[in-house]
Amino acid sequence: MAHIRTPARQLGTKARIGFSAAVLLAMTLSAPAQETIPTQDVDVNIEVQVLATGLNHPWGVEPLPDGSLLVTERSGALRLIRDGQVSGPIAGLPDIAVAGQGGLLDIATAVDFATTRTIFLSYSTRNNNGLGTAIARARLSEDATALSDVQEIFRMNRFTGVGRHFGSRIAVAQDGTLFFTIGDRGESERAQDMDDHAGAVLRISASGTIPADNPFANGGGAAELWSKGHRNPQGLDIDPKTGILYSVEHGARGGDEINLPEPGKNYGWPEISYGRHYSGAEIGIGTAAEGFQQPVHYWDPSIAPGGMAVYRGEMFPEWDGDLLVAALKFQLLVRLDLDDESGEVLSEERLLKGTYGRIRDVRVAPDGSVLLATDEDNGSILRLTRAPVSGN
Repeated sequence: MAHIRTPARQLGTKARIGFSAAVLLAMTLSAPAQETIPTQDVDVNIEVQVLATGLNHPWGVEPLPDGSLLVTERSGALRLIRDGQVSGPIAGLPDIAVAGQGGLLDIATAVDFATTRTIFLSYSTRNNNGLGTAIARARLSEDATALSDVQEIFRMNRFTGVGRHFGSRIAVAQDGTLFFTIGDRGESERAQDMDDHAGAVLRISASGTIPADNPFANGGGAAELWSKGHRNPQGLDIDPKTGILYSVEHGARGGDEINLPEPGKNYGWPEISYGRHYSGAEIGIGTAAEGFQQPVHYWDPSIAPGGMAVYRGEMFPEWDGDLLVAALKFQLLVRLDLDDESGEVLSEERLLKGTYGRIRDVRVAPDGSVLLATDEDNGSILRLTRAPVSGN
């Protein structure tokens, strides 16, 4: 079970209840993790460091080779965090429409960033028909103050006036291709329309062209599609060890899902679901049907998942291969212990519950620490590191 050490000054009155005092350079509080399934018999002490505050709904965080971080704010700014300092807005962003759940959303670096300084951005933008999700590539200047060579490499094929379910998480594969998500845009039937980019995981090359091995590259659906039948996937990651692609998506009233998006497969929304409509009515035809894939894991009640990461790092070897999922509703980080052979979820551990607010994104840094972004008006970037076991 993990134990959390976090500065007392960061905790509100409610968060202090049930915590015991300890001393670590300054006063800290230690909180036992909440759990829904028995956890592994391990003892992991975690120290939480606040790297930055004052951010306006940070949505994506991306570590750079020099240890600095790029952070998107949904309100439309891209910033650099270095040595505890938050930069002004980086200049040169594409045309972003900030509306509803949309704005500047995810960020990812190219596999060759060290030499090209290429980054990718996901965001909502506008045309005469309304709003939609787009992907741009750009070059970050050496001093990280501006973007150049900005090029929109993808724009979804149907815009509407609806301001929700933009999806938008990006995962860059080792071959340089981009996987990214788009939600059903609040119009559930679009997730089953094979000519519509909505309700899908998609894949393009780093320049925006269609990879020849995409499942619908030669017809049968939109060529960028990888998988369909997703409601609003806001978490996506590729296991760097196995190459397995994982996604996590918001359900309606319950039914948040973790899936393994495979080429050409359909994950069922809105025909099957483990949740219900917000009215309480049943969704579709049940929880399973022929032709639709089952989730690896689901939550009911919903945790409102944000970003997700497969943990591969030296700092927490007990977590090797586990899934880390940011959660908005209960303001926590979920750790799912996966069986190495079957991929089955063996246990679930809930960390930081209610301590820092709504957690939107989670990334594993090169040193094995864990980076979190909190989705608040006064949002923060947190860093989780290993701390000595109490009493040692």
